[in-house]
Amino acid sequence: MRPLQGTMKVGSEGHLWVGGCDTTQLAQKYGTPLFVYDEAYLRERIREFHAAFKATGVSYEVAYAAKAFCTIAMCQLADQEGCALDVVSGGELYTALQAGVDPGRIHMHGNNKTRAELEYAVSSGVSVIVVDNFAEFALLNDVATTFRRQVDVLLRIAPGVEAHTHEYISTGQQDSKFGFDLESGQARRALEVVGDYDALRCRGLHSHIGSQIFDSQGFEAAISRLAELYAYGTSLGLVFDVLNVGGGFGIRYTEEDDPAPIASSIQGIVHKVKDSFAALSLEMPSIWIEPGRSVVGPAAVTLYTAGSQKAIPGVRNYVSIDGGMTDNPRLALYGAKYEAMLANRASDEAAEAWSIAGKCCESGDMVIWDAPLPRPQMGDVVAVFDTGAYNYSMASNYNRIPRPAVVFVRDGRSGIVVERETYEDVVRLDRPLSYDEENAAASSAMTAR
Repeated sequence: MRPLQGTMKVGSEGHLWVGGCDTTQLAQKYGTPLFVYDEAYLRERIREFHAAFKATGVSYEVAYAAKAFCTIAMCQLADQEGCALDVVSGGELYTALQAGVDPGRIHMHGNNKTRAELEYAVSSGVSVIVVDNFAEFALLNDVATTFRRQVDVLLRIAPGVEAHTHEYISTGQQDSKFGFDLESGQARRALEVVGDYDALRCRGLHSHIGSQIFDSQGFEAAISRLAELYAYGTSLGLVFDVLNVGGGFGIRYTEEDDPAPIASSIQGIVHKVKDSFAALSLEMPSIWIEPGRSVVGPAAVTLYTAGSQKAIPGVRNYVSIDGGMTDNPRLALYGAKYEAMLANRASDEAAEAWSIAGKCCESGDMVIWDAPLPRPQMGDVVAVFDTGAYNYSMASNYNRIPRPAVVFVRDGRSGIVVERETYEDVVRLDRPLSYDEENAAASSAMTAR
């Protein structure tokens, strides 16, 4: 059996329990598919980051990367645990504000922020906007001037460091849509021109080198390069006080994964910043990070109901579930791997390999290939672990399938934080076919000429 995390356990009746709740009863009460988040474990994960930094004595900020899982409840929890919020769109910003998060604790990211999003961010008073490219300088400066604000910014740098991660979720290498490229000289040029924009105050640098990073070596390599760029910025008269090294801390999905403990990763980052900045006679900056997956990923399990089975002798066994790529597209996107068990038969021996297939009309709609399971029966509750990050946040209505509900559990209690969509919700924005008669008349008049 895989190691269980947080408050997960197998009860005496052979069921999987989370947060003091029997998952089979949760499936009955709320239906499936169902995302179940261990609230106590969410809080514990955040506290690990705080404790790791506090042990070093440096100035720091932990900003929860909301893109991993953005709901009002999650934003509230992160805020309660002393996190800033990292948002990447107007929708995420709206969610954070609806959650009651102080805008002065919100960071705004994005490689192609629209004018409307920048106006929303500036008028809301977000703490800092991470500028991603040259075009954004003039646009943001104009927006800030219109609102008569001076806006704090960080410059996102692509430091040319390739972390040990999948190519689709690597973001710090030279060939990336994100940030000012360091190797070609774009980053230095950005530092040289940011001071020309009166409404912008550059406080420092930001980088994000990828996801599923299992040690601090990638961060340390990036920090060495960022420190030199930071020194160049200060030589230009820019007053810096922040070095944001992003997120990407890895988690365990399967036994192949071996992430470093949070404390050792933070210790490695802090030591490297101290050494690099001391070598360049720079004042120690405030170190900012942006964990997302590492906070929410291991804290959730998705529950499904098993349906049909298909055994192809000598080839493969399939068991279908009532969800799939509409609530977990990560295998289809980049071959992500997971582990699973039958939550209602958690003590049964895993006798053979069963591939867990989704219900979408796509041959690529798979959740796990060849998962060791007891022989599944129709109606079994299938639990897929470590689904807290980039699962609900990337859920879709493909095949017009409603998105699942989300519950938080703690101390034997469960509370719904996202309602299950209904068929009515799926068609709520649809409209019957009709045409604007005024536009049609104008079009006819143009054609007649």
